[in-house]
This record gives sequence, C-alpha cells and structure tokens, in this order.
Amino acid sequence: MRALAATGSVACCLHGQAEAVAAFHRKLRERAIDQKELAEVLAQFQKDSANAGFQWLPLTPLVVGRVTKVYGALPQTALLRAADAIHLACAAEAGFNEIYSNDRRLLEAAPSFGINGRNIL
Repeated sequence: MRALAATGSVACCLHGQAEAVAAFHRKLRERAIDQKELAEVLAQFQKDSANAGFQWLPLTPLVVGRVTKVYGALPQTALLRAADAIHLACAAEAGFNEIYSNDRRLLEAAPSFGINGRNIL
C-alpha cells in the first residue's frame, strides 16, 4: 500500500479527510497510540495535505447526484454504505477509471459507478 501511495499524489474525496482523522482517533481510543502520538500523526497528516500529498476532490452536487442515480439502479441485495458511494461517485466525477481499496463492498460496487475497483492487498 505504501508503494502505491509513493507513486504520486493520492486522490480522495474530501470526505476521506474526516474519515482519516476519525481512524487516527480510533487508534487512540483502542490505546494503540497515546495523545502525543495522535498529535504527531495529525500534524504530519496536515503537513502532507498542505504539501499536496493528497489531492482532495470536492464533494459537489454532481457527486451526490451520481450517488442518487446509482442507488436508484442498484439491486435490492446490494450492500453499499453512503460513505463508500460518495468515494466512488467522487472518483467517477473526477474522471478516474480506477479506485484502490481493500474494502470488499466498495470494490464490488465500483462497476456501478463506471470504474474498476483494485484491491490494494
């Protein structure tokens, strides 16, 4: 996964920034890191974001419109979380042909958004 990220800027829907921060805090809650380490991770994440380490894609009405359109066409048995749908729609609206994840449900839903899902593991 690090090798993939090192190939260039990582693009992600802006919503992913909040998800990342929540994941860092989860590590604090799980006692995998302490408060000082959390502060260091957050500072590095902000620095990386400011230095174009991440390309934060906008969450726009077009993205939400695509989410609505896809949900309207999904089969009854499809399991797709709203946050995953937002990431997929954001990638599709930005013109990406592929999305990288290890989330099985997100990867299974990717073709519904006209993009290929690639498992990073």
